[in-house]
Amino acid sequence: MRHIPNFITSLNLISGFTAVILASKGDLSTASWLILAAMIFDFLDGFSARILKAYSAIGKELDSLADIVSFGVAPAFLMHALLSSALGAGSTGEIEAGSGLMFLAIAVPSIMPVCAGIRLAVFNIDTTQSVSFKGLPTPANAIAVISVVLAASVQNTGILQWFTASPAALTGYTVILSLLMVSRIPLLSLKFHNLRFRGNEPRYILAASVILSLAFFGLRSTPLIIPLYVIISVLMRNRI
Repeated sequence: MRHIPNFITSLNLISGFTAVILASKGDLSTASWLILAAMIFDFLDGFSARILKAYSAIGKELDSLADIVSFGVAPAFLMHALLSSALGAGSTGEIEAGSGLMFLAIAVPSIMPVCAGIRLAVFNIDTTQSVSFKGLPTPANAIAVISVVLAASVQNTGILQWFTASPAALTGYTVILSLLMVSRIPLLSLKFHNLRFRGNEPRYILAASVILSLAFFGLRSTPLIIPLYVIISVLMRNRI
């Protein structure tokens, strides 16, 4: 029984690894769903560890290593694919190997797994993040990336179409997400210690905002989830 949490963590890692493979082959939608599956496994490994009282130092380290792959490397592969497509869209649709554009398409997304690794290393030794976070959690980084892919797969028009076709917008988005992970901005933890509204105001407001957005606009609204999370955290920082 004590190995169940580590087994679930391994499923997280497998999901992230498979997402990398599919993203490298251009299947960004399936890769995004696999990253979402990795998030579910990431939640379940901690949940099972608490239920079974199966905490271990190895499990903690394995969880961080899996998160780097699933929420750092895999989303970076998605951004690489999007940026490569945007950079090559104006010519033949492909980037010449060894060119400056190819270097840009690799260098910019490379920032993301580095910052994810730093974020996780700091989190593991920072005792002040038990109630709230400092900096964007790596799963939130992954949500920010896959939300763009999934929304575009449903309806790639208007602002979303411009965004996915703009190298400048994609570059800025990648850099901002990466820097947010290593920032010290206080952000909301989604863990409920009780179900009372008092003391959980930001969590309920965020949940209601996300549910309403999905209800009215469906998957097209998913890119709003992380901006809402950051905005609510900042505006209600005294209550997190």
